[in-house]
Amino acid sequence: MTNNFSEMIDRRHTNSVKWDVKDNELPMWVADMDFRTAPGIIQAFQDKAQTGIFGYEEVPDAYFEAVQHWYATEHQWAPNTDWMRFVTGVVPAISSAVRRVSNVGDNVLVQAPVYNIFYNSIVNNGRHVLSSDLVDRAGQYSIDWDDLNSKMADPLTTMMILCNPHNPVGKVWTADELAQIGALAAEHHVTVLADEIHGDITDEGHPYTPFASVNDVNAQNSITCVSTSKTFNVAALHAATIIVPNQALRDVVDRGINTDELAEPNAFAIPGVIAAYTTGAAWVHGMNAQITANKQLLTKFIGKHLPELQVIEGHATYLVWIDCHQVTTDTTALCDFIRAKTGLFISAGAVYGGDGHDFVRINVACPAERLKDGLHRLEAGVHDFEKLN
Repeated sequence: MTNNFSEMIDRRHTNSVKWDVKDNELPMWVADMDFRTAPGIIQAFQDKAQTGIFGYEEVPDAYFEAVQHWYATEHQWAPNTDWMRFVTGVVPAISSAVRRVSNVGDNVLVQAPVYNIFYNSIVNNGRHVLSSDLVDRAGQYSIDWDDLNSKMADPLTTMMILCNPHNPVGKVWTADELAQIGALAAEHHVTVLADEIHGDITDEGHPYTPFASVNDVNAQNSITCVSTSKTFNVAALHAATIIVPNQALRDVVDRGINTDELAEPNAFAIPGVIAAYTTGAAWVHGMNAQITANKQLLTKFIGKHLPELQVIEGHATYLVWIDCHQVTTDTTALCDFIRAKTGLFISAGAVYGGDGHDFVRINVACPAERLKDGLHRLEAGVHDFEKLN
């Protein structure tokens, strides 16, 4: 088994959510890569399958030691294994934490435009979404610190969900920015839940910093959620880790994940994660190089063929955020038109809140050949849309 990021894998008719599309359609929407996962993970699955027995599983110390090893070697942070808990996914963990850490009617702060499922975790649990919108200044997103301070100071704001790095804008938060967020949160008694599921996927020279690694203030007032799912394209493995350094907060979170039955792994989760975190570094580095090259290819193509669009310069995730306001302020209509006309399926930005109605999100985690197909479809779709509007 080798790392081949050019392999054109046919995923149609495989129960893939992403590829449940018509025969002529090309899906570049949901955060799911078209790359075969790391060889070590596949081998671990095969070894487990050979046992032929798939009973109830425990989470061994080796699982948490693998998580610690990965964060120490890849991100210069070695969280204590006692701080960790296994969960069946980041999103279920977020919803559980919202229920345990905040109260019905509280505000949960986000930074729109942001991953749309955060809104579900808040609203579905009887809390209120309060956004301190990120500000787009000439294609660079930043925090409005006065606004963030004001909204954290609201007595009803008890929790913040931080997307680190940020999806969909691809922002890699600096240690200084994370420290400032942490200081404001501590001052206003706001617990920070850091969703760091995209942390491993960054361009060279733009490393992600775990929120809790910055200083003790951040560590003692935070819940960090990490997973192999995005990094290694194993979302269906249903395995993630919560890291909570503060014991009192950890006890609250722990009670929640047990009440919500989120702590029992499937038969492949433990060997898969251990293999990923102990054998997968070279694969991730190769994958990141491919993603960076794909983002550069997209940016160059749009600059030449679709100059009316603006690619937001993001150095994290394999999701590219593109400003279409010179074409339309209703990108839902634009995406629907492009899909109907060309078969290209991309995400309209309105669901992410904030200024998302001006944007589309495109997933570039695929072989360059497939990306080129998508870009030509995008060009044709946008130009046809412009002719009619």
